[in-house]
Amino acid sequence: MHNRTRLHGVIDLATAALGGGLATFAEVHKAIARKPFSALRLAPGVGKVSETVRVVHDGITTLVYAGMGTAITAAGGAARLAASIAGAEDHEPRTGSLSDLAVTALNGFAGERLEREGNPLACRMSLRHAGRSVPLERAALATAFPAASPRVAVFVHGLACNETLWRLHAEQHYQDPHTTYGTRLQSDLGYTPLYVRYNTGLHISENGRRLAQLLERLVAEWPVPVAELVLVGHSMGGLVVRSATHYGATLDWTRRTRHLFFLGTPHLGAPLEKAANVTAWLLSLLDVTRPFGAVLNRRSVGIKDLRFGSLRDEDWRDVDLDALLANRAGDVPLLPGAAHYFIAATVTRDAWHPLGVAVGDLLVREASALGRGRLRRIQFPLEHGRHFGPLHHLQLLNHPDVYQQMRRWLEGGTANATAIAPSTQG
Repeated sequence: MHNRTRLHGVIDLATAALGGGLATFAEVHKAIARKPFSALRLAPGVGKVSETVRVVHDGITTLVYAGMGTAITAAGGAARLAASIAGAEDHEPRTGSLSDLAVTALNGFAGERLEREGNPLACRMSLRHAGRSVPLERAALATAFPAASPRVAVFVHGLACNETLWRLHAEQHYQDPHTTYGTRLQSDLGYTPLYVRYNTGLHISENGRRLAQLLERLVAEWPVPVAELVLVGHSMGGLVVRSATHYGATLDWTRRTRHLFFLGTPHLGAPLEKAANVTAWLLSLLDVTRPFGAVLNRRSVGIKDLRFGSLRDEDWRDVDLDALLANRAGDVPLLPGAAHYFIAATVTRDAWHPLGVAVGDLLVREASALGRGRLRRIQFPLEHGRHFGPLHHLQLLNHPDVYQQMRRWLEGGTANATAIAPSTQG
């Protein structure tokens, strides 16, 4: 049997998408057809005739859709065979290219299914440098990082992103388009910046467990003894970091972790995922719209974990993730001996502006980023929280003002941003 390449993965995915679309169309067709047949069955004098017509109609449509499904499957098989005969090479997309970003976005929305099916497009959690994964082995790390510092800063991206997004907007703010928080921490404070890539479609707890193991191996194999570890998570990445501290509580790397930064992290959940859950539930109430609700519910479990900021296996295990606003999310203790910092943004300059309160940074509301809701609160130190505005969610990835605040915290200085007042928004 031939090895599966990325091309095979694309073919398999396209085949599954076409098959899924056909199945949805078939369900809608049946739901629509069911209405008039149900009405005619009760009409005097035509009930028996309509039932006969219905049986014939259902038989024909079943055969037609089955034939179309078989054709799609056969076409997919033929394409896979052609790719095998052609000996298609398995080239990884150039880092930061549209195809590279498309693959990571795909992992965000369908990553669990890609991994379960063994699709080569599924991202593996890895340390990335210069556009490639770096093996967690001392020799490989020493080659990739010849000036390795005992002070290490690890950056963890958010949903449907990868490590290249950390240099977003660099052209707008800096002369060098490759400038990031990491490169500035390296030049200003001597940290070696490291970037993690992972499958954002998996459960946050699964990625947290994997990150904990990656960091343990990293500390053991780093070319010089690690004296200080800094973790920076953006959006979902912050939740993965918190989950990692939970699953790595007894591991060596947690004792070397001194600072944790959470940038626009939905600690209490993301409103768009809550809206998606409600929309899918409403669609499921009617026969005609139920197939569309089923399609919406195919979004990844990683996205569904964002509904309430689920960090642990027990938050989702034995739970119907598609039930209406079902919430069993629990918090994990903050990492002892480490300073935790959290940054929120709103699209308005004033955090209390009605628009800013309503939409936050467009993806995460301020109260969630601060961990302060009406019913649930995370005990972050009040003095370690800051608000920036007007900024949107992705601007938190690489903004000079945010960097200066991070640097001041690392240096133990005072802040130069809007202080956080206790929030009561949910």
